[in-house]
Amino acid sequence: MSKARAKKIKLLLLDVDGVMTDGKLFFIPIPAAGNSGAEISAIEVKGFHAHDGAGFSLARLGGIKTGLITKRVSETVRLRARDLKIEHVYQGASDKLSAFREILKKENLHPEEAAFVGDDIIDLPVMRNCGLAFAVADAREDVKDEAHVITDHRGGEGAVRDAIEYILKAQGTLSKCTEAYIAADLVPAAEKHQ
Repeated sequence: MSKARAKKIKLLLLDVDGVMTDGKLFFIPIPAAGNSGAEISAIEVKGFHAHDGAGFSLARLGGIKTGLITKRVSETVRLRARDLKIEHVYQGASDKLSAFREILKKENLHPEEAAFVGDDIIDLPVMRNCGLAFAVADAREDVKDEAHVITDHRGGEGAVRDAIEYILKAQGTLSKCTEAYIAADLVPAAEKHQ
């Protein structure tokens, strides 16, 4: 039944912390310029897995659009999303279901044409309303219980790639996308820009 759901997917949406990352948040303190140290701000740092990055390229080659819906706001996420050419980035979204519906409207898609990857209970409203719900391997048990598919890998360790490959395999395009990705990497950068 999950594979039948995967065949309809045109859009893959993701949580960030605990899905694209391992869920750990690192804050590096930065003293305010010209201040004696009383005011300190911080830079938030996250780690992303290269396997997931390649997965976004595979998704694009397979015609799958991507997006992020996260409650936190992070410049690191914005930069990573730009680097990966992610089409939809919703940060500061405490109501993820509203963001999900807004993205569907923009893309002119039905809920059954969208998949979502989550790890914690804030992700459940979207998981309950999308066509294919993934939970990462280390998701909360409540989330795993409601997922259609549980990834082999943990959040931040290739779980996003698992979801993308699952969808592309069900659609019969994984091999074609993999070959296209390899061929694109073999073209020297100078030739790509001609």
